[in-house]
Amino acid sequence: MAPAPGIPAAMERPHFIGIGGAGMSGIAKILAQRGAKVAGSDARDSATAEALRALGATVHVGHDAGHLADDATCVVVSSAIRADNPELVRAAELSVPVVHRSDALASLMAGGRALAVAGTHGKTTTTSMLAVALGRLGLDPSYAIGGDLAGPGTNASHGEGEIFVAEADESDRSFQKYDPEVAIVLNVELDHHANYASMDEIYESFQRFAAKIVPGGTLVVSADQAGAVELARRVRQDGGTDAPRIVTYGLAEDADVRVLAIEPDGLTSRVTVLLDGAELAFRVSVPGRHYATNAVAALVAGAALGIPAPDLAEALGAYTGVGRRLQLKGEAAGVRVVDSYAHHPTEMAADLEAMRAALPEGGRLLVVFQPHLFSRTQELGREMGGALALADASAVLDIYPAREDPLPGVTSELVLDAARAAGARVTAVHDKAAVPDLVAGMSGAGDLVLTMGAGDVTDLGPLILARLTDRRETA
Repeated sequence: MAPAPGIPAAMERPHFIGIGGAGMSGIAKILAQRGAKVAGSDARDSATAEALRALGATVHVGHDAGHLADDATCVVVSSAIRADNPELVRAAELSVPVVHRSDALASLMAGGRALAVAGTHGKTTTTSMLAVALGRLGLDPSYAIGGDLAGPGTNASHGEGEIFVAEADESDRSFQKYDPEVAIVLNVELDHHANYASMDEIYESFQRFAAKIVPGGTLVVSADQAGAVELARRVRQDGGTDAPRIVTYGLAEDADVRVLAIEPDGLTSRVTVLLDGAELAFRVSVPGRHYATNAVAALVAGAALGIPAPDLAEALGAYTGVGRRLQLKGEAAGVRVVDSYAHHPTEMAADLEAMRAALPEGGRLLVVFQPHLFSRTQELGREMGGALALADASAVLDIYPAREDPLPGVTSELVLDAARAAGARVTAVHDKAAVPDLVAGMSGAGDLVLTMGAGDVTDLGPLILARLTDRRETA
């Protein structure tokens, strides 16, 4: 099949190193759907790899120089791929161009109406809300998201519509590659300490992102979060004839789109906003105030694209979640198990507060937390521990290293010590295999167990449910 229009020649036969990753797999899926001959490799086989194979992609397990075909037109990498990767070394020997993931995504977004969602927290959820709502309205958007939608079950799709919704990652400054018509900034905080040394560097990066909004475009920004407010001030100060229109949203009285009420209702919320002088109420089918305000950001961004707000508000109610964002994994023996991707203290506190609000009377909130990255734990371990004080009891695992090497003296004890100092009830667990028995032994009917972190702690949810089921059957 010949490549569809919109595929640059360099992307006709791409090879992805780490093709199973959330960001990489999304780009690979869209390219495959557009007709490119996609290939790649990943450290292990997975459901994502199988989904790519179903689209016609060739996916190798493990990294080997021989996986790179001689006719590859480019090699796509993320910032996590190390220089000594054998496929990357082979690409240099063959003089195959190396393309960063962000450049590949930018090339796919070109020519359409791009809507980019940025912020330290909430990007995946907000991008997902927009993808689902726009699809519900028959606009058939393309989208690339950092997690799998609960409905379509995928993190990316090529649509026939003109809108392309993309999660814009600030972690390595790659979001500066995009040229959106509308951009959302949900919040601005210090994170990704291996790449940013200060808040000034963070602000500068987000300002560069905002400066890439096309002339006549719109920046949608929170009026409630201090970092986002400061960013808006800096963008206004930058000025210039090409400066984007800024629309603020939130609970603040001076917000352009004001949130009048957020009413929790179990694992859902009802939101009322004041938009263009009229009140508009709609339901958000996921729990927590932060998810409700994410939905408002999606509403404002869609309106900036010219979509009627009442229609979009109703369509947003169709969003039922995305993998790992307060995802209900199941219930056994009267205990619900929910999975959270939260790994920054602000995210952790928001998700813990949302889950506490969803507890039945007498129910307890039990957390299995896995710190993510040595650099983040070194800088924010105290705040992580403080957030765990919002739970009734927590088990803290060893640090998930991801792409990092260990740092001297940096262990999960930093989190545990801070949690104890904050009055939290915490237990150190160095063997993940011990978690299901531990949780089953301490939980009872009405409790809610939250597995939390950006690493492989997510694998524990089904194991906890299985152990709870065994306990019920043998009782």
